[in-house]
Amino acid sequence: MRPLPLAACLALATALPLAAINAQDVPAPADAPAASPAPAAPLAGDADNGKLLAYTCQGCHGVTGYKNAYPNYKVPRIGGQSNEYLVAALSEYKKGTRKHPTMQAQSESFSDQDIADIAAFLSTVK
Repeated sequence: MRPLPLAACLALATALPLAAINAQDVPAPADAPAASPAPAAPLAGDADNGKLLAYTCQGCHGVTGYKNAYPNYKVPRIGGQSNEYLVAALSEYKKGTRKHPTMQAQSESFSDQDIADIAAFLSTVK
């Protein structure tokens, strides 16, 4: 996770309560339908940036027959996996719903765009 500078934290701490107060002051029209959040469109990945970001992935995933010291199991090859699978896996590691200490630590530093970029690159690797 990337830390926010102190000035950004202070700006958010000041702006959020004001935004909540302003949102309460504006009543919705009686005949207006309830707003539902629009589903997020998948991000388009940039394979060139993904290649730069995925450089360290090769240290484990690019070595044939590599096994982790702890926990001890075979490290899967990720090159050539589908874009959708790679995005889902990295997102689950980032959220903590998929467990592996090293992968969780790596993915926590990635933005959603970084994940899309990495998946765009790795899905093209043979």
